[in-house]
Amino acid sequence: MLLSFLKRFSGSHYRRYLSNLKPLVTKINRIEAGYQSLSDEALRAKTQEFMERYGKGEMLDQLLPEAFAVVKQTARRLQGKSIPVCGQQWMWNMVPYDVQLIGGIALHQNKIAEMATGEGKTLVSTLPLYLNALSGRNCHLVTVNDYLARRDAEWMGAIYKFLGLTVGVIQNQMRSAERRAAYKCNLTYGTASEFGFDYLRDNGMAFSKTTQVQRGHYYAIVDEVDSILIDEARTPLIISGPMQQDDGGERFKHFKLGIERLAKRQLELCDRLATEAQRELETPNREVETSTQKLLQVRLGSPKHPKLLRLLENGTYRRLLEKFEVEMNSDFNKNRLYELKEALFYTIDEKQHQADLTERGRNAMRPEDPNAFVLPDLTSLFVEIDSRKELSAEQRQQMRQAAEERFSQTSEAIHCISQLLRAYSLYERDVAYVVQEGRVIIVDENTGRLMPGRRWSDGLHQAIEAKEGVVIERESKTYATVTLQNYFRMYEKLAGMTGTAETEATEFYDIYRLPVVVIPTHRPCIRRDENDVIYKTRREKYRAVVAEIERTHRREQPILVGTISVEASEQLSRMLRNTNIPHNVLNAKFHQQEAQIIARAGQAGAVTIATNMAGRGTDIKLGEGVTEGLRVIGTERHESRRIDRQLRGRCARQGDPGSSKFFVSLEDDLMRLFANAGPLANILQKTFQEGEVLEHPLLNRSIQSAQKKVEQQNFSIRKLLLQYDDVLNKQREIIYGIRNEALHSERPKTLIFEMIEEELTVRIETAFSEKGGRGVGSSGSLESFLTWINMHFPVALRVEDIKEDATEEVILAFILERIQQAYTQKEAIEDPAVLIELEGYVITRAVDKHWQDHLTEIEDLRRSVGLRGYGQKDPLNEYKNDAYVLFEEMMGRIRTEICIGLFRSVSGLDAFKAMLQQAPVSVQHENPVEMAALPTSSENKALPPKKPAAPVRRVTKEKKTGRNQPCPCGSGKKYKNCCGNV
Repeated sequence: MLLSFLKRFSGSHYRRYLSNLKPLVTKINRIEAGYQSLSDEALRAKTQEFMERYGKGEMLDQLLPEAFAVVKQTARRLQGKSIPVCGQQWMWNMVPYDVQLIGGIALHQNKIAEMATGEGKTLVSTLPLYLNALSGRNCHLVTVNDYLARRDAEWMGAIYKFLGLTVGVIQNQMRSAERRAAYKCNLTYGTASEFGFDYLRDNGMAFSKTTQVQRGHYYAIVDEVDSILIDEARTPLIISGPMQQDDGGERFKHFKLGIERLAKRQLELCDRLATEAQRELETPNREVETSTQKLLQVRLGSPKHPKLLRLLENGTYRRLLEKFEVEMNSDFNKNRLYELKEALFYTIDEKQHQADLTERGRNAMRPEDPNAFVLPDLTSLFVEIDSRKELSAEQRQQMRQAAEERFSQTSEAIHCISQLLRAYSLYERDVAYVVQEGRVIIVDENTGRLMPGRRWSDGLHQAIEAKEGVVIERESKTYATVTLQNYFRMYEKLAGMTGTAETEATEFYDIYRLPVVVIPTHRPCIRRDENDVIYKTRREKYRAVVAEIERTHRREQPILVGTISVEASEQLSRMLRNTNIPHNVLNAKFHQQEAQIIARAGQAGAVTIATNMAGRGTDIKLGEGVTEGLRVIGTERHESRRIDRQLRGRCARQGDPGSSKFFVSLEDDLMRLFANAGPLANILQKTFQEGEVLEHPLLNRSIQSAQKKVEQQNFSIRKLLLQYDDVLNKQREIIYGIRNEALHSERPKTLIFEMIEEELTVRIETAFSEKGGRGVGSSGSLESFLTWINMHFPVALRVEDIKEDATEEVILAFILERIQQAYTQKEAIEDPAVLIELEGYVITRAVDKHWQDHLTEIEDLRRSVGLRGYGQKDPLNEYKNDAYVLFEEMMGRIRTEICIGLFRSVSGLDAFKAMLQQAPVSVQHENPVEMAALPTSSENKALPPKKPAAPVRRVTKEKKTGRNQPCPCGSGKKYKNCCGNV
């Protein structure tokens, strides 16, 4: 009674919002009725009229009733006409309902409109898109795949073209010229990844403004917003390329055999422990603690071991194990738990998705080297080496380099073994990935779709390739990256639509400031959602699913069966073949046939097995003679309630009949890992024998409670990841701002000299800091500073040129003036147009080179900073501080690179000869010049800038300076951060 009473008040804010919009909807309909008397030309002329009114200061909110009325009237006039869509002719039969007008208003007001499947979200989007396109700025519609982007652009394009607007579509493998033309249109359709990658190419890889394709980020509607902004947003967009130095995966091949043997020994050990535990538990007057201890070891070493799962079907054994596990995880028993783990070769943590070698496992992997997993303490080693005065400086340097090499080799070996262990123990074939045509392809865990071209980072993908025996591709280096969260937060106006958003309303508002509004259906939903049925074992569950399919199939009712993995869909398919039930399978291996399979799923007697993708974005229309509607059967509850709601939402569209039912077993991952508390756990403590079935609304709520736990945990992970990425995002904005200024500035020379001035200021402050920041320091400091100046600029300054009482400001102004004079001479011998392009190239090359190295450093920092939590430090704050230091060092390297490249780059041989003749004699020997090969602007490819040929230098024998030693130029910096970067 209390629940039903509270439900009366739930969603009251939605009802208030909808009630407030009713007068506006009435006004739209009244205006639209008046437009029925207009001719097609007069209706089309409304677009130009609205644009002119907007240009005179009228707001889009003021134009909304008339603009929506124009779109509705256009849809009415298109009724009965044939529209070419993806090579087929589709009959137009849509006119926006009132609820669709409400959805359009919500989208214009930067909200997420939750609209049930079949309610016409595709048509709803045309209303706010047309309205916002009246501003003259580009509006984007973001969808989940290329097919839907093309389909919707061509389908809804009938409205836009009728009203005089242009519409473009972005597709994978499209050339830059075609992309640029699509973005120039009033409206552009595409996928989130294509929009994001275009942004990265424009801002991180383009070499001229003519190769940039996008034109701002004004307004975007994200279709299936929960899939894109939550599910897909966990994986950042990365443009990468092969590392310059890579061993082709040989290091993974080297350790593969050892990990295979270790996994086999672990399986045999867990098998023996499970067998002994079973025998002891079935013995009268048994010693419970010893057998329960063995069960815990099996759970730690192989959580999905078949014998363990069979034993835990017994409620008594399950309770014993859970009680013992709680005891072992207390502080009083941590030493004993450690001993239990050390009896294994490695332990697995499914929740954290980690696998760790024990001491026994490490000895088994590298018995010939007891220190194979011990990283050398470089700090202590360096102190010890420096204290050995009997050694020469060169010998000490060689010993330091040898120590660094040992550290690098040991670290790399540990890393490879760790990733191989994860590949063998946590990543299952046909669940996390599939192997097609000799390549490992990731399967999206939420949608079940393949993600070709994407690779797990940090060597994990190479480890899985080694495990599967396929060609190990070269390790990649990141050239540019952005998360979908930060990309979409760049839009001035953002909205979204989906059938399942309410359960994630908190995350949408916290991350994107997008409130969720639930839009009522045009016709009442009459779907019948039955209670979940719970079985003890997965075997029983699948038998019950097949029996349910047989009964339903005999009635000629169409069936859609949802599974959570490729493996589960294929297992169920084999069982149906044994019962001679014809069916179609839609999973990551057959995604090319998705549209055709889904189109037939509503025919009488059709049986379709689908992973979580379930033809999202495509309606399942009922065939003739289907009176009971589509029957949806879920074979497992997903971690997210949204995915289950999406599956259920495939049936009962627009008032059609339909029903849904989920089958669950205690062996499902969600039940094993998260449904171990609450009312369900109390029931499980009672006798629950094989063959029995549990079904009750209370159990439904228990399962949903477990799902909420997982959702909250995943939300916390995504939010933390975003907090880390926000740090990099601020740095990205600065770097891309510099880069774009170089590309769009009429004279990049101004930016170059600003950066030269910054670099000189820093170096002057460092070199002349002995007198409180003013006045000339020691002659040695001045000579070192001038040596650096003469190495980078053709000015040939001497100590006598600097007055003894000169302040830092005077010295800075004097040196800048000499550099500008030298550059004036360079300008006289270069073609002005070519020089502008050359200046931009000097900046972009320096930025790209060091930004890409910085991304690698940031990735390494992100992976390692979590360990500082053991020292009672906040990893996020530590990351922010270290990332700032790394960014400052990178900016210094960029400025230095620009100083080097300014006078060492010329457009051709003639300019090179002329500049060399004008340079002072000393400079001719000190400053080698390189002729820059300017990139062509015909095509913008996602490749790193080509490094020009290294200049020829005069080689002299001298003592080598260590990378971490003070730079001999006197700057006070480490050699690797100063002249070692040259």
